[in-house]
Amino acid sequence: MRSNTVVVSTTGVSSPIPMNLNTSPFNIGFGCIVSATATYTVQHTFDDVFSSSFDPSTATWFNHSSVASATTNQDGNYAFPVKAIRLNVAANTGTVTLIAIQAGIQ
Repeated sequence: MRSNTVVVSTTGVSSPIPMNLNTSPFNIGFGCIVSATATYTVQHTFDDVFSSSFDPSTATWFNHSSVASATTNQDGNYAFPVKAIRLNVAANTGTVTLIAIQAGIQ
């Protein structure tokens, strides 16, 4: 899969990055790059992002187990299926970039 990138330059959340559940293995690697100062969390959802009724603001989002309230460049992974990931930035004076790459045969 090609990489997906979202950039957040204020406080708030990025657009969700939908994942492909039909890949094997499912694994996702990601990296977060901080310019200036920021506090951010990578989050995931099990809600159906492809449903016409999907609303990111009412979806249930879970914090990543090790990239939560981070303030420096971080990397991590998802070894289990999730439907989408996003970046949630609590404080920011620069930008936070999330780059996600999903493994597997498509």
